[in-house]
Amino acid sequence: MRTFRHVRDHVPARAALGLGLVLALGLTGCGRVTESGGGPPAGPVGSWGVESLTTGGRTLHAPEAARVDLTQDAAKGHYGCNGFTAEVALHGDSALTVTPGATTAMACENMEFETAFAKLLQGRLTVDRGPDRLTLKTADGSTIAMTSKPPVPDAPLIATEWAVDSLLSGGTVSSVPPEAAGKARFTLAADGTAGGSLGCNRFSAPATVEGSSVTFGPLTTTRMACEGPAGEVERTLTGLFGSGPLTWQIKGSQLTLTAPDGKGLAAGAASAAE
Repeated sequence: MRTFRHVRDHVPARAALGLGLVLALGLTGCGRVTESGGGPPAGPVGSWGVESLTTGGRTLHAPEAARVDLTQDAAKGHYGCNGFTAEVALHGDSALTVTPGATTAMACENMEFETAFAKLLQGRLTVDRGPDRLTLKTADGSTIAMTSKPPVPDAPLIATEWAVDSLLSGGTVSSVPPEAAGKARFTLAADGTAGGSLGCNRFSAPATVEGSSVTFGPLTTTRMACEGPAGEVERTLTGLFGSGPLTWQIKGSQLTLTAPDGKGLAAGAASAAE
């Protein structure tokens, strides 16, 4: 009887010990899973929308189309209007070196931002990565702040109301005078026509889109006498639309129409036409 009691008394103890070991191993395993699955992602690779630059004690806010797509060995994107490519060398998750490649050379509205962005996005940059944010820092402390927001889709050429905000002349970009801002608007319709306001008078015209060019036919306009800045903008647009084929390009919500002599316009997508 004593032997029986001895075995009976110690079996639960062994079972408890075994159960304790199982629980301890199970808890240890859970701890490992938690550690491996936690923490923010590392490294700069991804598709990033640029929010702002800080340089020279100033903050420059980015246009909607400013983006950087980073892979293990390359980068491409938009400074805001002009596109670019670059070579990339990663130094672990904490730094990268950017060597600029090709870039377009359009005259764009916000050239101050574009020039600053191009200057910062080169050489060795340190990386600060969060779950949905990336900051690149230069040796002098300037920064490029980015987010993983989705890219801004290009607005369609057809059925979008375009508001003229700048006039182009070769490499020069001139904002529309404040008195005329928002008054010059036009829409290209799917039926091969165009219409809107030249800044003062309304107009309509046939319009043919072929690949990257658009050609306006003879303009029919109202006949109000237009003076001052609105009249000057109107005369410029009338001459541009009547000059022959224009090259069109859309980046995000920004349209440029450019004649062979470098004259042209930049316009923003105002709204979808009814």
